[in-house]
Amino acid sequence: MNTHLWRLTVRDDFAAAHALRHYEGKCERLHGHNFAVELAVEGQNLTPDTEMLLDFKVLKTGLKAVLEALDHRLLNETPPFDRLNPSSENLARHIWRGMEAWLAGQADPQARAVRLYSVTVAEKGAQSATYMELPPLAAPRG
Repeated sequence: MNTHLWRLTVRDDFAAAHALRHYEGKCERLHGHNFAVELAVEGQNLTPDTEMLLDFKVLKTGLKAVLEALDHRLLNETPPFDRLNPSSENLARHIWRGMEAWLAGQADPQARAVRLYSVTVAEKGAQSATYMELPPLAAPRG
């Protein structure tokens, strides 16, 4: 029997400046981006009344709340990037963790029932970094 699954995706952006530490090239100097962010969640149970996995509005509200701390900031001076390199990879992981906490803190059981699938951060349209947390691989049989 097949397992059914729905995946929802929302997108937002934020503007920020950063300088990549230990990078040999122009990006080691202070520069800015309009970072594009894509968030995907998945789940199996639709609400009985609206037949939705989760209202897009709820996801967009959460993503906007997480991005607010990064928007129009110098990332190198904004925790945790005052210690971590403000790379797209680290930004994607940071946003994941923020959304994970935000969803867990919601009163709406549908928000707590979805699981994060991925967070993608793009500095430009042509390249992006995606963060996911996958369950451990099963041990080989036999």
